[in-house]
Amino acid sequence: MKILLADDDRSLRRVIQFKLEKNGYEVTAVEDGIEALVKLESTSFDLLISDIRMPKMDGLELLEEARKRQPKLKVILITAHATVSQAVLAVKLGAFDYITKPFEDEELLVIIEKALEFGKLENENRKLRKKLQQNTKSPKLIGMSPAFKQMMSIVDKIAGTDATVLITGKSGTGKELIAKMLHYKSERSDRDFIAINCAAIPKDLLETELFGHKKGAFTGAVKDKKGKFELADGGTLFLDEVGEMAGDLQAKLLRALQERVIEPVGSERPVEVDVRVIAATNINLQERVTEGGFREDLYYRLNVIPIRIPSLLERKEDIPVLVQEFIKKFAPDNAITVSVMLMDELMRYSWPGNVRELENLVERMIVLRQGNTLTPKDLPEDFGTFDPRRELRSQETSQPHLSFHEAEASLVRDALERCGWNRTKAAKYLNMPRHVLIYRMKKYGIEEPELNQRNTKSNT
Repeated sequence: MKILLADDDRSLRRVIQFKLEKNGYEVTAVEDGIEALVKLESTSFDLLISDIRMPKMDGLELLEEARKRQPKLKVILITAHATVSQAVLAVKLGAFDYITKPFEDEELLVIIEKALEFGKLENENRKLRKKLQQNTKSPKLIGMSPAFKQMMSIVDKIAGTDATVLITGKSGTGKELIAKMLHYKSERSDRDFIAINCAAIPKDLLETELFGHKKGAFTGAVKDKKGKFELADGGTLFLDEVGEMAGDLQAKLLRALQERVIEPVGSERPVEVDVRVIAATNINLQERVTEGGFREDLYYRLNVIPIRIPSLLERKEDIPVLVQEFIKKFAPDNAITVSVMLMDELMRYSWPGNVRELENLVERMIVLRQGNTLTPKDLPEDFGTFDPRRELRSQETSQPHLSFHEAEASLVRDALERCGWNRTKAAKYLNMPRHVLIYRMKKYGIEEPELNQRNTKSNT
């Protein structure tokens, strides 16, 4: 245990230091409060013992300043003339105890032992509270498949670091849940987790949402506003759908990652931020870089630690445990079981919407169930009407040499035709975000027929 001793009485200081070191403590002795503060700036101590009356800075002033620098530091004051008012003031300022001169060695050692033991208990309580907070707030991820376990091993390894992470995976796999788990397992868990969907906010507003703005920066900016970077200071910022960010904003994000500074809109003064950035995307960013839609330097800056979330199709062994978990979530007070035939149906399906689709399906079946045993009769009528694997198999029969990209383009075109070229309905039909559908249309050069365009323009 490390003790800092401050006393202007050289002989008493040397005696106390000798006695404490003899009892196994590591003691740093100084002759006044100013020198003590210098030591506190560079070294962490478990206990401060200080005389009250000292030149330059008395013990009460030292107590106040020391607690500002090291809030968890325990302090014992030494006084020659103890009064009730002085004792009350010392306790108010945060002193653990005080001792009156002259005192016996044993008396001082008992007070020191109590102070250090109390500090140890406080530290253990803080750790327990933090662990409880992590267990309470951290999302619960369920799985036993090799693919799931491999992903979770990476999560556990990097959670405690500040490394930038890029999470990839299909829509519905749980990218934000992984980001939250990384946050709540880290040392930043007592600070904020701030999430923003880069695709859901118009380009003109995304800059101010990320970096904030100053009053008068543009029409409607009636007061200063902090952006997500500042709000997440000390914590974690989750950038979902980062691949949809415009080029000029990509440059500003790169600077924020490299220099740890941001510049609010309308301000010329950079603001320092301490933020861990976790990004996510359900598109192939490497392809986007090749196509010129995403900065290569930003991609490598984000992709320090890549985490790929397996689709539900890759971890079908987890479907039974996930179903049970969702049953507990949506019907905690009911003994609901799943028939073998229903589980067979769930295991055969390809789950284009991944875990999110499974969760929604279980909730729907529970709400509309006919009894406490779920059977295939509880499945919605439209369940399995669109199964990409079935579509691909039928296409492979008629087109043996169909490539992946040709099959994907065919699926997109087929969905659009089925939905009357209504992009919103087609995106929902394909279980993908609308902007991803539009990206696929551009990628494969799929255009709505001119005749149909005139009839459905208002719906797109």
